[in-house]
Amino acid sequence: MKKLIFTLITVGILFSCNKNDDSNSNTELIGNWKLIEVLADPGDGNGTYSAVESEKIITFHSDGTLTSNGTLCDMSIEANNSTSGTYSISNLTFSTAVCNNSDYEYQLEQNGNILIITYPCIEPCKAKYTKE
Repeated sequence: MKKLIFTLITVGILFSCNKNDDSNSNTELIGNWKLIEVLADPGDGNGTYSAVESEKIITFHSDGTLTSNGTLCDMSIEANNSTSGTYSISNLTFSTAVCNNSDYEYQLEQNGNILIITYPCIEPCKAKYTKE
């Protein structure tokens, strides 16, 4: 009987946790994110992130849009070209009509105050942002 009660309590605890609560994730994503590092893997799989000096910021708005003071199309560290697009919190992607392939969905990976964007390259290329 003790095993049954323990099992029921354990199962209840496991099912009460929900890591994929969209409203909570959406709240965490909304705000300003500053570019801090880029990764351009030379093809050998040993690429590492390199710190950058940049004023590039991406802002996620609560209405499903995002804006940037730099291009959203690539890993450029320049903050001299305002661009915008839309994002999907459920797919963790964004898209923008200003890029050559306007249908492309850029992949987002968020872990707390770190946001990583994966760009379309033959070799891995990513940009890392920190929440301001």
